[in-house]
Amino acid sequence: MIRFVIPAFPEVNIFTRFAQKMTALGPIMVATSANKLWGWRVEVIDENNYRGPRDSQGLPDHCALQKENPAAAVGFYCGLTSTMDRVYELAKTYRRQNTFNIAGGWHAHYCAEEALRNNINVVVHGDGELAIQQILRQAAANASLKNIAGISFLSGGEIKTNGPEMLAVPDLNDLPRPDLGLLKHANKIRIYPLGRQRGCGMNCEFCSVKGKCRWASPEHLFGDLNELVEKWGASNFFVSDDRLEEDLPGTMEFFRLVAERYAKRLRFSVQVRLEAAKNHDFLRAMRKAGVETLCVGYESPSAADLKAMRKGLKPADMVRLTKIFQEFGFKIHMMLIFGYPPKDGQPSDSAQEMVNLFKDLIRQAKPNTVQIMHPVPLVGTDLRQRLGNRIFPLDIVPWDKYDGSWACFQPTNMTLAELQEIPLELMSWFYSGRSGLVKGVLRTLALPVDYYARGWQQWHRDWYREWIKYGGHRLIQQWKKRQQQSQFLKKLEKFQSGEI
Repeated sequence: MIRFVIPAFPEVNIFTRFAQKMTALGPIMVATSANKLWGWRVEVIDENNYRGPRDSQGLPDHCALQKENPAAAVGFYCGLTSTMDRVYELAKTYRRQNTFNIAGGWHAHYCAEEALRNNINVVVHGDGELAIQQILRQAAANASLKNIAGISFLSGGEIKTNGPEMLAVPDLNDLPRPDLGLLKHANKIRIYPLGRQRGCGMNCEFCSVKGKCRWASPEHLFGDLNELVEKWGASNFFVSDDRLEEDLPGTMEFFRLVAERYAKRLRFSVQVRLEAAKNHDFLRAMRKAGVETLCVGYESPSAADLKAMRKGLKPADMVRLTKIFQEFGFKIHMMLIFGYPPKDGQPSDSAQEMVNLFKDLIRQAKPNTVQIMHPVPLVGTDLRQRLGNRIFPLDIVPWDKYDGSWACFQPTNMTLAELQEIPLELMSWFYSGRSGLVKGVLRTLALPVDYYARGWQQWHRDWYREWIKYGGHRLIQQWKKRQQQSQFLKKLEKFQSGEI
């Protein structure tokens, strides 16, 4: 048997609540491909959506899982740098039981040697569906891996890498339908993942996703959706494609097919660029299909930040384009990065000026939800290369702090305390507990009058925003408490002063 593991997030964060209702699409796809191989049983354990046996730390108990259903091979999802410490901890546990450990995902791709020195037997570069069956055949026969393309492995203590640099499925339409039945010990899936794109045509400095964008046909994605509806009763979906509008004709055709068959009986959350607001036909197609929430990477209201990020956005357009989204009835999840490091010789705003810019944007745009993260120098990014020795060493800031909640480098345009604390303070400002609770109650009581005056859509959008603010406030308080208990900032300041 092979067990695929989606490792737990290291901290409670903005994604936790959603992760308990869904799962990652990539590992399910690789597991589905492995399940086509005769002689292997397959299961997926998503540690963020899990209700099986737990250990003394409250984490999934993999020793108990092994006793229940012994795995000869384990595949680790390494798409999030912040979960790599958990991957290596589990790889060590499984290696003691003589399992064959496989790693795939962007972090493992860029840090293959690190993975192989931490109890991983083989690293897959690129699309795992291509390599997994060959790897399992060789592992079962205890045969050499030297003829398998697109992998790295240890041989005689040395790292061996077989070309090509990145595996790519020739035709994404040939991929099987994702089999969610392979997910074990999980809560009921309430938000179902969908996706047809791989790679990204943009070149953002902070992003590790590289390569020309490829996509399956809209008909193939529609087939995936139909199976999820018919087999699992799915009605709520998250489209995981980084840029939904990358293949605009295909995306619009997909939504046309959805609207024609389901007529708004399904709900979707999607990721789009802000400039998508300029295409009203696209917005109408999404609305007819049932798209409700747009996750939009605004990144920063600072022109200097956007230039350094290579985003191509203009701050002056942000509010205007947001209003267009809202006029079409979309809920907006605004994603921002505070404290982006300026390039050498370029002017930058002070911390307080940045706070004012962020608050002004949020006040004017009135998003439903806000996510404000720290800049993260992820492996494989141009940002990490640019920052160089300003990045704190891993014994001071380990991989589990790379989730956007922690300062990972020495800033030059603000203090360490400002870089660490301001993003959470801005989140606290937006997610006001008392204000959200009071306004939520008042909007509930005002429903009959407000519905008559403004209509259901306007009332529901404002009502939803206030209750989300209250729920977000409670999460932020947990987050604050954990950060204070960690003494993280004091540790950084001691390192900065040379005490450690």
